[in-house]
Amino acid sequence: MKHYGLIGFPLSHSFSKKYFTDKFAAEGITDCTYELYPIESIEDLPKLLHQYPDLCGLNVTIPHKVKVIKQLDWVKHDAKGAGAVNCIRITSESPVLAAFSGEVGVQGHDFRLEGYNTDIYGFDMSLTPLLEDHHDSALILGDGGAARAVKCVLDNKGISYKCVTRKPAEGNLLFSRLTAKDIKNTKLIINTTPVGTYPDVNECPPIPYEAITDEHLLFDLIYNPDKTLFLKKGEEQGATIKNGYEMLVLQAEKAWEIWNSKEKHP
Repeated sequence: MKHYGLIGFPLSHSFSKKYFTDKFAAEGITDCTYELYPIESIEDLPKLLHQYPDLCGLNVTIPHKVKVIKQLDWVKHDAKGAGAVNCIRITSESPVLAAFSGEVGVQGHDFRLEGYNTDIYGFDMSLTPLLEDHHDSALILGDGGAARAVKCVLDNKGISYKCVTRKPAEGNLLFSRLTAKDIKNTKLIINTTPVGTYPDVNECPPIPYEAITDEHLLFDLIYNPDKTLFLKKGEEQGATIKNGYEMLVLQAEKAWEIWNSKEKHP
């Protein structure tokens, strides 16, 4: 039996568990399970892996996407560039072979942990079909771990961006100082904050929604509810809107592909 799962804290609800459980049932996959593994500290990851030696892959969520990198033997270049990992492939590793690569001395374990960021793929594939020429700059609402994949995709596409935050940070804009002109001049707005997530469906990021036009594209990484107040307000102004559900499906399928890949990395 192959075991997969999600690490993070807390894990009160999970898209991934339901998605993979339904996938296994629909596709007749009877030798796999997917469970939740709430760990408060990422330092507890090695203990978890020894407790469940049949684990073959993990998804990673808040608050571990950044700190988990130090626990890994190898990280794919785009995840390294983003500075965040949300997918780990776990493979058995001969201590002798690992010693030749210098990894046992670094991590001190006899399995190999490879890090990926499938959010980058999911966001890219979900956003790209909606982009038009005038979406040449973006406002990213929030600047946490979820924003890292968004930044990576925008960088790859040559789309300039500014992050909007509640607290001052170098190079960022403040929500409290965001103007209608800022909105009018930036036709792509991406919400990476949890504001508006169920059950707090009557909340939305504080931006000048009245300045949104039918040329705007509003993308919300939230998938529950399927139409957040952020998206509703944009839609009322004529904007194109998209939630995070397709992105989650795409990143989940990419994780499944990675976990079952035979590809070897140095």
